[in-house]
Amino acid sequence: MITQHDQIIMPLSKKKMFLTLLGSIVFVGVGLWFLTSPPETIHWLYGNSNFIFGLGLFSAIFFGIIAVSMIQKISEKKAGLVINKQGVTDNSSALSIGIIPWADVQEIKILKVMSERFLLFILNNPQDYLKKVKNPIRRNTMKINQKLYGSPFSISSDLLQINFDELKELLQKKRNEYKS
Repeated sequence: MITQHDQIIMPLSKKKMFLTLLGSIVFVGVGLWFLTSPPETIHWLYGNSNFIFGLGLFSAIFFGIIAVSMIQKISEKKAGLVINKQGVTDNSSALSIGIIPWADVQEIKILKVMSERFLLFILNNPQDYLKKVKNPIRRNTMKINQKLYGSPFSISSDLLQINFDELKELLQKKRNEYKS
């Protein structure tokens, strides 16, 4: 974490990104293996060639997209997160939407999906942010997040050089400090 000119700059963690990239490559490899020479078994599910093909295809595509995004993130020079008196700018995820002014943030909640924790930003005007997103895949993903969780925008500490609890405390402190 770097503090300069009244802002906090949170770098991306190259180590975490590299580990995510390696894991993604492994799952792409498993997916390709399932596509080209699936394991043979008499198990009712794993012996189903259609299931194994679908699983392989999903794994290769999904983790391939993650691998490509990690390669892009590793080569970026942008800070992962910037916090200042204007608001917070997240560059750590594929769903980054630029600066979120503190005035637009009603609340910061903890969201837990499976074992993953996120900081969910409840916004005054989420539709305004959705309109700004040009990429239809990103916009639709954010609409789904809005419908399921009440906000299109969340932050994870997964790729940042900070743990979740420290990030939560820092963002809540800065929101209270700058919002008033």
